Amino acid sequence: MTVRTPDPESGWMNDDELALVRRRVPMLYVEAIPVRVDAAGKVEHLGVLLRADNQGVMTRSFVSGRVQYGESIRDALLRHLEKDLGTMAFPALPQALAPFTVAEFSPMPGSGLFDSRQHAVALEFIVPVAGECNPRQDALEITWLTPQQALDPDLLEELEGGRGHVLRTAIGHLGLWP
Repeated sequence: MTVRTPDPESGWMNDDELALVRRRVPMLYVEAIPVRVDAAGKVEHLGVLLRADNQGVMTRSFVSGRVQYGESIRDALLRHLEKDLGTMAFPALPQALAPFTVAEFSPMPGSGLFDSRQHAVALEFIVPVAGECNPRQDALEITWLTPQQALDPDLLEELEGGRGHVLRTAIGHLGLWP
């Protein structure tokens, strides 16, 4: 059951409309890996969210969500960072907003990145946060990991939909291989 009232002017669709579109059109998402940096700007910790899926299975993931019709990438990213990390996270988005990679999720089992609901394309960002992160919505907690801890094979396996590959790519992009 949904609690929100669809508003055609807001860019939201009702659940039936969304299901129909997901079966026919790739969906655009933004995903963010929050990071803590030292005074020199070097990444000390990466954040992953703990979530429970519809069956109650605990998984790890990133800040993530759809881009609404008419919404800028920057606005979508800020909206999802606030939704998942709280209003006091204080994310620092750069002036020139560019993803570190683009991830394509397929509804076909066996694909590297998998989403059973849809074909989706996600712009992947690394976002420094300076404030207090208090997960909200469906995120239960945020776990801060050193780059070495983030490369633990068990943790990478816990990341939903093959996102372990995305996390390894982020660590490589940051030049943080141990």
